[in-house]
Amino acid sequence: MSDRSTSSGRLAVAKTYKLYVGGKFPRSESGRSYPVRDAKGGFLANAAQASRKDVRDAVSAARKAFGGWSGATAYNRGQVLFRVAEVMEGRREQFAAEVRAAEGLSQKAAESAVDAAVDRVVWYAGWTDKIASVLGAANPVAGPYFSFSVPEPTGVVGVLAPQSSSLLGLVSVVAPVIAAGNTCVVVAASERPLPAITLAEVLATSDVPGGVVNLLTGHAEELGPWLASHADVNALDPVGAPGELRAELERAAAETVKRVLPVRGEPDWNRQPDIQRLRAFTEVKTVWHPVGT
Repeated sequence: MSDRSTSSGRLAVAKTYKLYVGGKFPRSESGRSYPVRDAKGGFLANAAQASRKDVRDAVSAARKAFGGWSGATAYNRGQVLFRVAEVMEGRREQFAAEVRAAEGLSQKAAESAVDAAVDRVVWYAGWTDKIASVLGAANPVAGPYFSFSVPEPTGVVGVLAPQSSSLLGLVSVVAPVIAAGNTCVVVAASERPLPAITLAEVLATSDVPGGVVNLLTGHAEELGPWLASHADVNALDPVGAPGELRAELERAAAETVKRVLPVRGEPDWNRQPDIQRLRAFTEVKTVWHPVGT
């Protein structure tokens, strides 16, 4: 029996998933796709293999969406992220099945990973209206002035998603980026992209404006250097890049003065979250204003 056959002997329809760019699901400009297999080598689906042109299109969509998303109130961004968590909860069984197949986990472990991912989104949703008070300040000044330091989003962030944790690791790097008001272009785990594709379907139906998150499937080794060298990308999270590629990405990013998150491999995604990535993708603007005017 073929690995695409169902228990009844029916030949299942092989899916070919698309990219998620600008709130839409286009095919790759290159026309390429590649097979996605489970932890045991069984065929699951085909995924679009993104190209350099797809990276450019995704960056353009992210830049177009940045003004509206960064200009939204922190409270509104928190509501949108909480809605994402609600829709993820409604697709818990699908996420668990995909995580189990991708990572070779037991059913219980896969469900635990999905629950942790939903909770992680809720955690960052709660931070959206607290960033200004925690990372900002009213500065003491010896003179007739007010001085305020205000955190602002960095801009368009390129994210190379974790390769080992297909859902929990993914939301752990994407949620803080958009919670801080940035938009992003994400390269999903190449061998485990299905949970990321399902997350894109969730984002498309969760009040997240098109272009805030753009998700590409393909290979970090191919797409990472193009993201790092793109002049309209402001920051880069290379956590999912192979170790030997990170130095190349840092050199490429330096040519356009990008902020690059320092990473030394993938952390334990099950550990308690912190605000490191929120802080990494914000810029602090200090404003001076005369008293009495």
